Amino acid sequence: MNAPTPPKRGSPPKKPARPGAGTGQKRAGAAPGQQGKKNLPPPKRPGTSLAPAKTPATPVTLKPKTTLPADQKPGAEPVAVRPTVAESRFKFRHMMVLLSFLVMVVAPAAVSAWYLWVRAADQYASTVAFSVRTEENNSAITSLLGPLDLSGSTTSDSDILYEFIQSQNLVASIDGQLDLRGIWSKADPGTDPVFAYHPPGTIEDLLDHWERMVKIYYDSGTGLIELKALAFTPEDAQRIAEAIYAESTAMINELSAIAREDAIGYARDELNQAVERLKMAREAVTTFRNRTQIIDPSMDLQGQAGLLNTLNQQLAEALIALDLLRQTTRAGDPRIAQAELTIQVIENRIVQEKQKLGIADSGDADGAFATLVGEFERLAVDREFAEQTYTAALAAYDAAQAEARRQSRYLAAHVRPTLAEKSEYPQRETILGLMTLFLFLIWTVTVLVAYSLRDRR
Repeated sequence: MNAPTPPKRGSPPKKPARPGAGTGQKRAGAAPGQQGKKNLPPPKRPGTSLAPAKTPATPVTLKPKTTLPADQKPGAEPVAVRPTVAESRFKFRHMMVLLSFLVMVVAPAAVSAWYLWVRAADQYASTVAFSVRTEENNSAITSLLGPLDLSGSTTSDSDILYEFIQSQNLVASIDGQLDLRGIWSKADPGTDPVFAYHPPGTIEDLLDHWERMVKIYYDSGTGLIELKALAFTPEDAQRIAEAIYAESTAMINELSAIAREDAIGYARDELNQAVERLKMAREAVTTFRNRTQIIDPSMDLQGQAGLLNTLNQQLAEALIALDLLRQTTRAGDPRIAQAELTIQVIENRIVQEKQKLGIADSGDADGAFATLVGEFERLAVDREFAEQTYTAALAAYDAAQAEARRQSRYLAAHVRPTLAEKSEYPQRETILGLMTLFLFLIWTVTVLVAYSLRDRR
């Protein structure tokens, strides 16, 4: 735009127009379309108040600050330049984001890659897989009495074995056999402090390193256990895997021995109780026979019953003979007195025999045959029950011994300890990829948090 022309020399200066002056009229002498027309308010409509109308406030737009270049001539149109402060802030923010990405993601990933491929020692893996099996074959006594569960379930055995492999006892036992501290410190801890063991350390330190170097995979549904033992030489890895398998086998055999010993102990106790009960029952029968002088009251009862029947027949015959004598002889005939005496003797004998059998009332109720027979039957039932119990206990004890003589459960390895030919650990690509991913996620979250805090200001 052109610069304003200075006023002519000798002309009076123009007075500034008052606000609101000349409202609704054109200024005298002003040509139409003159530049000062745009400063006048709009004309007042007829019928409105004579008070000056308030013009609506228009938003003020701030133009960017302009600077003249050093080589620009005065009076030329100025060139707008972007604010330098805003430009510096914009570049600083993005530079900080880029710098944080380099520091939080690129640098750690580069250091990790350098360590994994330069400093980390190669590790070899030996794989072994096994499961707990239960013997299905049964002996003749077991087939006769039914299956005997003396070893428990394989699922619980697998759970116990899984916990045993991670226990401190196993680590201490294998360390005493193979010197795990020496095996896992073959890689210089000064060169590879992450994967090498720092001797000597405590048993807790060795257990922590064991969890890193022995990887266990357990399927609770099938009971299969697979583990990989890592070492810096293939032979050491295989030795560790073989030692774990041997210790696990010994532990399973020990559990089986404990279960069998418990089962045999229970069977032995039951057999001893059955023997004592049988002895007491037989002693009671012997005491009864010595006291009553009766071998078998049931046989004596049959004899007494036969004797009673015979006496009843003789009594009937004597009564018949007496009636005949009374009808055919005189009253003072001595044969009648003899017949009456015979009948009286037979009746007395019948009463005595009934008292023996417990049919008639007797002062000695313990000596009645009915009481003796009842007591003998009770003793006989006790003796028979004791004999059956003894037979069952003896068979159970023999079955427990037969079960103990064979291995009812054992550790079956479907993959024997392998010998590696190449190094598979550490898994450098996987470790670097996961580390880079997590670093990138952490950096992303940090940047988002920083921008959210900036926007809240």
